[in-house]
Amino acid sequence: MNITDREVVRALLQRDARVTRDFFYRKCYPLFKSVYDNYHTDCSSCMEFISEIYVHIMTPDKAGGQCKLEGFRYQSTLFTWLKAVCLFYCYKRYERRTKMPTEQISEKFDGQGVRIDTIPASIELDISSLQTDDAETILRLMPNRRYSRLIRLRYLCGHTNEETAMMMGMNMNTFYNKHKMAKEQFLKTLRTEEMRHG
Repeated sequence: MNITDREVVRALLQRDARVTRDFFYRKCYPLFKSVYDNYHTDCSSCMEFISEIYVHIMTPDKAGGQCKLEGFRYQSTLFTWLKAVCLFYCYKRYERRTKMPTEQISEKFDGQGVRIDTIPASIELDISSLQTDDAETILRLMPNRRYSRLIRLRYLCGHTNEETAMMMGMNMNTFYNKHKMAKEQFLKTLRTEEMRHG
C-alpha cells in the first residue's frame, strides 16, 4: 500500500516502528547504500550510516527543540530531501576530517618490545588484570558495539593498532579518535560495574 510523504513524515515523527523500518531500511536503502559507497561517512557499515542519518534528522535541536524532519516543507519529495540531507551530512563530516591535525602517528616499542602509546594524553588501558570472562562481561555491557569490538580486537585478541584499524575499515586518524573514546567507555563501564558490585 502506497502512502503519501505527509503520512510517512507523520508516522516517523510519531516513532511508528513499522513505517520507520519500511521507509529507512527498505524503500530508502538503495539511496543510503549509494551515498555510503561513494561519500565519506566514517561508518563501518551502511546500516550504521542509516542509523546515524535517522538520529540526525530525528534529534531535536537545542535552540528551538525541533528536529530536522519537522522542518521538511514538502517543496520536493521526501526521498529527494533525504538525499540532500545525506549529501550535506557527508560533506560536513568530510570537512571536519580535513581540518583535523594530520600529524603522522607511528607506533613505538621499548627495549622489551612493549608498545609505547604515542598519542598525547592517551588513556592507559590494562585489561591483563581482568579475567577474560570479566573483560567479556564489560565489553557486552558497553553501549557502543563498535567500541567494544575495537577493544576486543586490540586488547583481547592482541592485534596492533594498524591491524585493528584495517579490520574495522578505518583510517588511522579515525582509529585513534575512536580508540580513545572506546577506552573511555570501557573504563566508565568498568567503574560502574565495580560500584554496583562493591
